Amino acid sequence: MMDWLRDNIWAAWLTIAAVLGLAELASLDFTLLMLAAGALTAAGVAAFFPGLLWLQIIVGLIAAGAMLGAIRPMIVRKIHHGQELKTGSAHVIGRTGTVVKEIHPDGGGSVRLGGDLWTARPFDEVSTIAPGTRVEVMSIDGATAVVYPVGDPLHQQLGTNEPPKQDPQQDPPQA
Repeated sequence: MMDWLRDNIWAAWLTIAAVLGLAELASLDFTLLMLAAGALTAAGVAAFFPGLLWLQIIVGLIAAGAMLGAIRPMIVRKIHHGQELKTGSAHVIGRTGTVVKEIHPDGGGSVRLGGDLWTARPFDEVSTIAPGTRVEVMSIDGATAVVYPVGDPLHQQLGTNEPPKQDPQQDPPQA
């Protein structure tokens, strides 16, 4: 048995790499995967230098250390710092669409968001929004998009046709 192992040490390294790779599937930490890469490198060295166990161990440790120090942090950063996945109706909030059917405070309107048609109501609950108007989704209430016209000045929301008057003694708002 020892003679076979000495002649086929590369098979032992491959077995170690496979066991570490399978253990990685349970942990999903990428540490065992980097150690498996070191064992795989040691198997390659063993194929060329079967009698130099010390060289196989050193090269395997160097490869595993390099993988742990250089490759693993990049993989972990890429996986953990990606874009947040929005599911359900949350992916619609903040998107803009076009009013298809006039939106009234009492409901009944509809808006096209991308390729989807949503029932809609106005955000301020007093406005009527005409078809063709660009709107932004402020929130979702059940299956209804709560929308507000994009670029709609505040004075139109309040129901007046003129901008709000400024008190001459007040400083104008700073941008």
